[in-house]
Amino acid sequence: MNAEISINSPIGIFDSGLGGLTVVKAIRERMPKEDVIYYGDTAHVPYGSKSKETIVGFTQDAVKFFLDHDVKCIVIACNTATALALPEISAPVPMLGVIEAGARAALAASKNYKIGVIGTSATIASEAYPNVLRKLNPECAIYAHPCPLFVPLVEEGWLDREATKMVVKEYLTPLKMAGIDTLVLGCTHYPLLAGVIGDFLGPEVRLVDSASASALELETILKEKGLLRNDGCGSETFFVTDGAAKFSETGSRFLGHNLQAIKYTPSR
Repeated sequence: MNAEISINSPIGIFDSGLGGLTVVKAIRERMPKEDVIYYGDTAHVPYGSKSKETIVGFTQDAVKFFLDHDVKCIVIACNTATALALPEISAPVPMLGVIEAGARAALAASKNYKIGVIGTSATIASEAYPNVLRKLNPECAIYAHPCPLFVPLVEEGWLDREATKMVVKEYLTPLKMAGIDTLVLGCTHYPLLAGVIGDFLGPEVRLVDSASASALELETILKEKGLLRNDGCGSETFFVTDGAAKFSETGSRFLGHNLQAIKYTPSR
């Protein structure tokens, strides 16, 4: 990593698999002049059932990868890694997680402050979202529930199958019965199931994902540090630790365009 951060250096975006592409899309829409490098640790997905020590190790590897590529900032798009690893890691460039941005967006969207949170088992067990939500508003009622099958369903591209609808009903019935008016999709994979989740919960429940909120916060940070690009057309480069062909096929559906530059990098 160079001693001085360059305005023309890329933004590094890290996720355990495909889900962080929702963050890529939000950043590219908001800051189209920026270059982005995506690191998907597809060899180890899903993270949600793994130990904290393992997740911290994988995240440290990703941070080292980005620093070797001279990024100017790092976005931890994985909620599980944000919850468990981000507090344990430091870097010489700005690092941004997705949880605080998502929590603030949920409170802004809610009217009755009955907020549901869904995520991987590790994210929910960490209580990261409830802790941030209660810090921001001690009066809110939080209903958190792990949904471990959602990530493999998304990775398989089962976004609107009957089996997926049954799993959604099984997981989300308690939250619906609790009367939530806002649901935090506390995993970057979950927005890809927003259609089936929204159909089950109904239009009165607002779905909040942290991608757009994180892109806004990142833009603010880059502006404050004088690192926001004012020219260029922006580029995307994707690195995965396994399954590049499948990542390309499914990821293209997520982003709405073909993923041209996908490179394999061995997991460390």
